Amino acid sequence: MNLPLPSPDAQAHSQRLLECIRREIVAHGGWIPFARYMELALYAPGLGYYTAGARKFGAAGDFITAPGMSALFGQALARQVAQVMAASAPVILEVGAGSGRLAADLLLELERRACLPEQYLILDLSADLRQRQQQTLAAEVPHLLPRLRWLDALPESFAGVVVGNELLDAMPAEIVAWRENGIFERGVELDAAGSFVWGERPATGAVLAAAQQIGEQCQLPPGFESEISLAARAWAAEWGGRLSAGALLLIDYGFPRREFYHQQRARGTLMCHYRHHAHPDPFYLPGLQDLTVHVDFTAIIAAAHGAGLELLGYTSQGQFLLNCGILDLLGELPNDSVDYIRAAGAVNKLLMPHEMGELFKVIAIGRGIDEALCGFASGDQSRRL
Repeated sequence: MNLPLPSPDAQAHSQRLLECIRREIVAHGGWIPFARYMELALYAPGLGYYTAGARKFGAAGDFITAPGMSALFGQALARQVAQVMAASAPVILEVGAGSGRLAADLLLELERRACLPEQYLILDLSADLRQRQQQTLAAEVPHLLPRLRWLDALPESFAGVVVGNELLDAMPAEIVAWRENGIFERGVELDAAGSFVWGERPATGAVLAAAQQIGEQCQLPPGFESEISLAARAWAAEWGGRLSAGALLLIDYGFPRREFYHQQRARGTLMCHYRHHAHPDPFYLPGLQDLTVHVDFTAIIAAAHGAGLELLGYTSQGQFLLNCGILDLLGELPNDSVDYIRAAGAVNKLLMPHEMGELFKVIAIGRGIDEALCGFASGDQSRRL
C-alpha cells in the first residue's frame, strides 16, 4: 500500500497500542476475536483511535463526515428533530458527536425555527473529542452553552431525540466465515515475528446462533465471509428499557440484510481509513486509522423491535434530506455567491446515489410517536428490512 508515513511520535504511539494488543492475545491463549481487536484498536484507554489525541475529522484528519461538508446537512436534519421533540420532549442526545459541528448546526437552525431544546446532551467516549466539541460549540453558539451537557453513560430514562451520525459503523463487529466444515469466527493471532495475522476458530454462543440464522436466511455458500455486529444490536436493544417517548435518528452506511450478505460482498465490508485513504488492512498502524463496517439495518430494527420499540421510517440519506427540505435551504442562499457554489457542491455529494445519497441510510426507531415523520414522507423503504 502506498500510504502516507506517520510521524515518529505517531509511529511510537501505534507501537504502544500494538504491544498492548499483543499482550492481550498472549493472555488469551494466542487468539482473540476480531471484535476484541477492533475494540482495542479504536477504544483502548489513551491508545485507541478514538480515545487518543490524533485529529480524525476534516482535511487534516482521516475522513470527512456529512456535517463537515455543509451546514445544510444539520439544518435539514433539524426539521425532523423539531418534529420529534414536539411529539415527545424538548431534549436532544447526540451520541458520538465528532467535532461538534453537527450539534452547532442543529442548535443554530432550531434557534432560527424558534424551537430550541431545553437541553442538548452529548455522550462521547473520547476525552479529546469532548474537548474539540466544547471548543467548537463555545465558538459557534456561546449563548447556548447553558443548554449543553456532556454525559459519561446513557441516561437511565430518556424522552426526546437521540441522534447518531456514523455511530453504528464504529462499533466492534465479529467477523464470521461460512466454511465447508462449519461456521468459524475470525480473529487475530501472532506469527513467528510477532505480527498480527488472521486466525479462525469454530464459532460458538451468540456468534454461532446469529451466523446460523443469517446463513439460512441468505443462503450463504461456503467461503462467504462477513461481519456481525452484536454490539450494535445490543446498543439498539438497550433503548427499549430507556426510551420513554421519542425517537432514535441513526444515519450510517449500510444495507438491509439480504443486500448486506449479497454475493458481491462475499468478503464483507470491513474498511480502514487513514489520512483520506481507504484500504482493507485492519492491522496497519493500529491506533492511527479508523476501522469501520457497514450496518445491517435489518439486525438493528430486529433488536430494537424485540425490545419494544417501533420502526418509524427507513430511507436513503438522499431521500431523507430531500424530504427535510435541503433544496429549499440551499435556495435561501444568494445563487451568485461563493457560499452557494460551495453548498451546491456539497449538497450534490450528500444527495447523489453514486456519492453518499444511496449508500448512507437513515433509520428512525422510537416509542410514543403517532404522527408520520417528515423525513420519510416520500421514498420510505421500511418494507425492505
